[in-house]
Amino acid sequence: MNIVHKLTLRHLKQNKRRTLVTIIGVIISVAMVTAVATLFVSFMKLMQQQTIADRGEWHVLYHNVNKEQLDTIQHDPDTKTVVLSRDRGYALLPGGKNESKPYLFIKEYNPQGFNHFPVELTKGRLPKAANEVVLSEHIATNGKVEYKIGDTLALEVGDRFLKNEAVQFFQTESLQTEDDQVTETLKNLTPATYKVVGFIKRPNWEPTWSPGYTVISYLDESSIGDTQPVNASVILKKVEKSLYDHAEELAQKNNIAPPQFNSELLRYYGVTNNDSLQRTLTWLSAIIMAVIIIGSVSLIYNAFAISVSERARHLGMLASVGATKQQKRNSVFFEGAVIGAISIPIGILAGLAGIGITFYFINSMLHEALGTTEKLTLTVTPLSLLSSCAISLVTIFISTYIPARRASRVSAIDAIRQTQDIKLTQKAVKTSKITRRLFGIEAEIGLKNLKRSKRRYQATLFSLIISIVLFLSVSFFTANLKKSLDLSQDGTNFDIQVIVGRDGEIDEPLIQRISSLDYVTEFSVVQQLSLNTWINKAEIADEFRKPAYKESFKDGKFPYFIQLHALDQASLKDFSKKAGADYDELSNPSKLAGIVIETIQYQDPNSGKYVETKAIHAKAGQSIDLLYMDSETQEEAMLDKVTIAALTDQFPIGISPAGLGGLDIIVSEQTMNRLAGNEKLADGPQTFVYLKSTDPMKTQQEIEDLKDTKLAIYNAYQSRQRGEQMIMLMSVFTYGFIALITAISIANIFNTISTSISLRKREFAMLKSVGMTPKSFNKMINYESIFYGIKSLLYGLPISIAIMYLIYRAMMYTFSYGFSLPWLSIIFAVAAVFVIVGSAMLYSGAKVKKQNIIDALKQESI
Repeated sequence: MNIVHKLTLRHLKQNKRRTLVTIIGVIISVAMVTAVATLFVSFMKLMQQQTIADRGEWHVLYHNVNKEQLDTIQHDPDTKTVVLSRDRGYALLPGGKNESKPYLFIKEYNPQGFNHFPVELTKGRLPKAANEVVLSEHIATNGKVEYKIGDTLALEVGDRFLKNEAVQFFQTESLQTEDDQVTETLKNLTPATYKVVGFIKRPNWEPTWSPGYTVISYLDESSIGDTQPVNASVILKKVEKSLYDHAEELAQKNNIAPPQFNSELLRYYGVTNNDSLQRTLTWLSAIIMAVIIIGSVSLIYNAFAISVSERARHLGMLASVGATKQQKRNSVFFEGAVIGAISIPIGILAGLAGIGITFYFINSMLHEALGTTEKLTLTVTPLSLLSSCAISLVTIFISTYIPARRASRVSAIDAIRQTQDIKLTQKAVKTSKITRRLFGIEAEIGLKNLKRSKRRYQATLFSLIISIVLFLSVSFFTANLKKSLDLSQDGTNFDIQVIVGRDGEIDEPLIQRISSLDYVTEFSVVQQLSLNTWINKAEIADEFRKPAYKESFKDGKFPYFIQLHALDQASLKDFSKKAGADYDELSNPSKLAGIVIETIQYQDPNSGKYVETKAIHAKAGQSIDLLYMDSETQEEAMLDKVTIAALTDQFPIGISPAGLGGLDIIVSEQTMNRLAGNEKLADGPQTFVYLKSTDPMKTQQEIEDLKDTKLAIYNAYQSRQRGEQMIMLMSVFTYGFIALITAISIANIFNTISTSISLRKREFAMLKSVGMTPKSFNKMINYESIFYGIKSLLYGLPISIAIMYLIYRAMMYTFSYGFSLPWLSIIFAVAAVFVIVGSAMLYSGAKVKKQNIIDALKQESI
């Protein structure tokens, strides 16, 4: 270690406060980078585990492969494990009580299938031979048929077909009925005998509406042939983007049907074949990482910039005794290396500890809110640690490079006299006369102080600007991420749907029984009627103005379908308040009025984008024709006109977006009754009850157990759960990031301002020595805070808006919606800037007040 390095270490030890401030700044920066990297890796790991727990572990699925094709797949260099499965078919469940679920669905797995698919054994053992099965517990609880281990099942297994037609149905499709009569049958029946060896929980991958209870048997690989092919689910050795092309090429060469990809699981590995989504993820990652690095550089740079400013005299004395520019520069780099060696390990541990504690509290919240089976665990990978170290080293180097250059260029005389930061000219410190007239001498002195100490002022200003940009950018990213996730969902906002009446019939006692069941927290009764209309060209959705829809126009109007929804009285009153409509106008049967939901979401079939747009460009007071089209003659009949009472983007419980070319109109029961009585209407409205429940599965069971009822039930909970879980977890991620950024921004500002004020102790002592009173001193500090805030907002807000637009454009590769500024966040940022700056100035000023004037004038270091 040379003499310059020894002197640098000695100087760091002697100036403990400044050294500690710098170390803390670097630790916070490293902790932020580590926390973000770990949070991302852990979140992706959780989503992988949850997807595997729900749907099984596989990457590529080849359908209906024979023995030869299977050998090719198994010996492929990229294949790690092959899970074999086969849908054996359906058999009638003897004695089943659930009329909408009359079958057993037999599915076969090889031993790997039991390990990599969510088959949860509750009693007995798994099958080991082709004539052994495990049964879903749902058969006993829902179908009311009891089996025991050792029982023998003699079944006729076949496929579901529509009666008198060659239309086949599968497990994802509900029982086919018409007018309460079953319209499907089992064909290609073959006898099969099975022995019950165990019981399993109802699989997550069995839809609630499926007509067959799951029965799992053993797949004997010796039975594979051309007449009995199997499905091969492949787990790959490496999950890379090239897997899509490789799998398709393998299928094509071996005459296998086009493969199916586990897109949901692959997405959580960061792999997708959706180019627009890939571009979105790439650009978002680049923008967010740039914001993080800039924030880190800002934090560390300010610490080192102030350090070098305070060390100027020390460096000048080194130069006066022969230190070269290179030695002075290396002194600053060495200081950065020492602080980095201390701060990086501590910062990494602090980041991991902070995230670990966060996960501990988040897990209980997630489990209670969503019933997740997997926990959000701290996942640390060598890549995430190396990335954190690399980013931290780069930021420290960048942060020390400029101060090091400045230090090497300062002459010995200027450094010893400390005149390099303060260069007084009349023009440099000139202020407007208006400032003094409006705010007084204190404001003028405060403004002159800022201009005279320009480098320190710029360092603080830069810190404030970065803080504003960080907060607003991440706030905007959070809001848009949630909006994008909402767009990609189907808009379902209920747990269970029950059809309780047809053609206008309403069974009030039944509705009362359903709504009073245990676990039901909210319900809504909705009558729904499907109608048509024609909308003027000036009012149609923007999508329909494209040339592709030119032929659909008729007399300057475009065809729309209408979903008319009549809410019960209580629900309509509540919704009319949210939409800003007059309830009395809506409930007046003499003049039909309704609330039009003007916002729709849909996925463009050509680009794959998720689009949010206006369904109609109309205003309150306009009317819409209500037409009924006869399904047989295709003739339209005019029923009535409905006046638009209000337009809204809110959806009441049970109402999902109509989609492109459709309108959702909310009306009263009186309006629906008037329309239902029109003789031109052949089919009346259907009545639905929409429920929200704390336990949707038990609620469904209770509805099915109601005596003397035959209800069509749709449980939307399981299909919606994944979307809600995604939104919840991403909200935790992004809001956690906002909290971290806010804390770092506050620490950054306090660090910069308090250190800057401490360096000006002699300056303040001089002002007091020539007669400045404590009141005037406070006014000067307050005005400096205001100047800091105004100047930082003048730069910070435009830069933030530019970054927001870049994030918006990145989102537009996959989604399509209008650009809007987060005004609430902007207002909060403006207020927070003045509060934080004012607090930092008052805190620092209070410490300066306690100093003795003589001692402060003699003081040369912090």
